Amino acid sequence: MGSTALFMPKPSAKSYAGTDGFVIVAVLWILAALAALASVYSVYLGNTAAAVRSYGARVQSSALIRAALELTAYHFIGFDDTNRPTSGTFAFQLGASKASVEFRSEGARIDLNLAPKELLSGLFVALGEKPGDADSYADRIIAWRTKPPTGAKTTEIDDYKAAGLDYGPRQAPFQSISELRLVLGLPQPVADAALPFLTIFNGQAGIDVNEAAPEVIAALPHISANVIDEVLARRDPRNPQAVLPLLGQARANVAVGGRKAVRAIVRATLEGGRSVNADTVIFIGGNGPEPYHVLAWRDDFDGPI
Repeated sequence: MGSTALFMPKPSAKSYAGTDGFVIVAVLWILAALAALASVYSVYLGNTAAAVRSYGARVQSSALIRAALELTAYHFIGFDDTNRPTSGTFAFQLGASKASVEFRSEGARIDLNLAPKELLSGLFVALGEKPGDADSYADRIIAWRTKPPTGAKTTEIDDYKAAGLDYGPRQAPFQSISELRLVLGLPQPVADAALPFLTIFNGQAGIDVNEAAPEVIAALPHISANVIDEVLARRDPRNPQAVLPLLGQARANVAVGGRKAVRAIVRATLEGGRSVNADTVIFIGGNGPEPYHVLAWRDDFDGPI
């Protein structure tokens, strides 16, 4: 028998061309995927670096503000309420960062939880509101902070419901001056205008005219414009009693001298040049080993205060 040779067809040039095309497409897809991965990783690295820088700046700013509060407290250590300073300024440097501090007794502000109606109403009048409206705002504030006697009928909660609000008056002390914006019948612009002159940390019903802003002094019942001008001209925190004879009947709502609560405004410049401002309140002394406690802290690191 003759041998039978196996016939193997020779691949055509066309077959090679088809295979080459498939390989090229696959390689292109791999290159595109690698490029996308590199792009994503680059974005990740950029975001991580930005987050690290931001975190580092936050640590810097917090440390600088904390140092400012420590130094503010240092100004009050060893003083009783009678002799405690009521205001001051200082500056310091920590590494390559700098800060300036302005501190002032919370007695300069009207206490939302303790001030009588006449003082609250007087503030709104001083800010340009009509006396009738000002009295209404003061009544609502007092109703917000006051728990009615047991068994007494009150329509205050019903008024909030009738206004379509899903909350009622606290009927307890304000926990923050920002709650003023929640008080029924008090327009938002009026509340915003009053906030810089209010506090919940004064500790007394009266204000310290030696430190108060002109608007706060103008809120005093039975005070005239002439007396306000004279008080502003003659007041001296180092001699707080000096202006009291000028006040007449308005003296009933005045309590001069130091307070345990102090507001410190901190303006910091970080090592990289970034500016951070903080509005803080500290309480001097109290229970425990710490010389002070932070009552409030707001800063503009992440946005406006």
